[in-house]
Amino acid sequence: MASTKPVNILEICHVSPSSTSPESSTELSLSLIFSDIFNLKFPPVQGIFFYKLTELTPTFFNSVVLPKVKHSLSLTLSHFRPLAGNLTWPPSSTKPIITYNTPEDGIKLTVAESSADFERLYSEIHYAIESHPYVPNLSISDTIASTLAIQITLFPNKGFCIGHTLNHAVLDGMSISFFMNAWARICKQLDPEGLDMWYLKFWLGVKSPGFDNNPRSLKPFTLPETPPKLLRTTFKLHREEVQKLREMVMFQLDNSGSKEETNQTKPVYFSTYVLVYAHTMVCALEAKGLNSNEKIKMLITVDCRSRLSPPLPKNYIGNCVTSFDTVMEGKDLMKENGVAYVAKRLTEMIKDLDNKSVLEGAKERLPYNFDSEPNTRQVRAAGTNRFGMYGADFGWGKPNKVEFTTIDRFGSFSIMESKDESGGVEVGVVFKEHEMKIFGSLFTRVKISQFRCSL
Repeated sequence: MASTKPVNILEICHVSPSSTSPESSTELSLSLIFSDIFNLKFPPVQGIFFYKLTELTPTFFNSVVLPKVKHSLSLTLSHFRPLAGNLTWPPSSTKPIITYNTPEDGIKLTVAESSADFERLYSEIHYAIESHPYVPNLSISDTIASTLAIQITLFPNKGFCIGHTLNHAVLDGMSISFFMNAWARICKQLDPEGLDMWYLKFWLGVKSPGFDNNPRSLKPFTLPETPPKLLRTTFKLHREEVQKLREMVMFQLDNSGSKEETNQTKPVYFSTYVLVYAHTMVCALEAKGLNSNEKIKMLITVDCRSRLSPPLPKNYIGNCVTSFDTVMEGKDLMKENGVAYVAKRLTEMIKDLDNKSVLEGAKERLPYNFDSEPNTRQVRAAGTNRFGMYGADFGWGKPNKVEFTTIDRFGSFSIMESKDESGGVEVGVVFKEHEMKIFGSLFTRVKISQFRCSL
């Protein structure tokens, strides 16, 4: 039998949730339910996650890995506050309860170092007892029991492992998996590739008219003035009209002389957002007098929540978007199949995002374009038909109207779900009077089926 190599304990610390609960002065409690009590007397459950990292020196571990792991653990516990509490059984309670939201909230984190054969532990057959030094002990007495304990062990120039021990009366396997994935996700996304400092350096170097050049100023850019006599309105497309757009795009592609889309085993799907963006963009550019020798930079804002690995939950609150763009020739948009051309390019761009990390090339995607390329127009849409803005019913019915007000400052348009029907879309636009008339006549052709393809 191979001898169990000694593990040197470097530190035992208490990691508390990073944020204070709104009820910071009130101790909270949760009663165990039947499935918890079913596991009340089961021994603690333990597990280990092994991470091979051959360049992991003690210096890098102590200066980068460990601080990041601790900080992210603290952040994660703020979202799982009962796990930072304790299992107790007060005399006044008929059954055990979890008490939390106290100054003592937190879990025990053990930091260790081992000279054992790391690769043998995670990839080869070995004695079961050899794994025991890498999981922590859970503090349990007759009157109080911890819910969770963590141990991180460094194997110099080989990797590290994270061991957990959980109280089975509080957590099941699915719960610990959810917790570990949330912790890993928060740790991984703390500052991927140092992007926070990269973008901060960019902002510190910006010198723009009207911008406060105090490098530590929190003031945003001054919005451009809204030109006088601009008109704002909302155009609506019913679900059936969106389908007409889809049929138009497919017709134009079928008759464009390029069959690569229709010859694929799986036909190209054009989302409602793509179709409405493409149709609105072409109509808007024509209304503003598009020239064939111009270049058009089409920008889209992409929700990264589902595109991170692992993904963030849909209800994550904060900034989790980035911007992508592609440049097109004005002459291609002025052709008979202009809408289809834009829809195809936009669909390809979105599909490409699903095949790679949204963080790829993030350093090259600066937050704001101050200097537009010569002879190039930028086009951007605000919002999406998936935001669900019209769900904000305070008890007196849905809003009669929701608008993205600032589109009048940036020359963009907005896309939103319909207030009145599922599958319908509202498009908010701002134009000069003569541009509005042209745009309206072009945009509403979809309502009477007068597409270019049928002219």
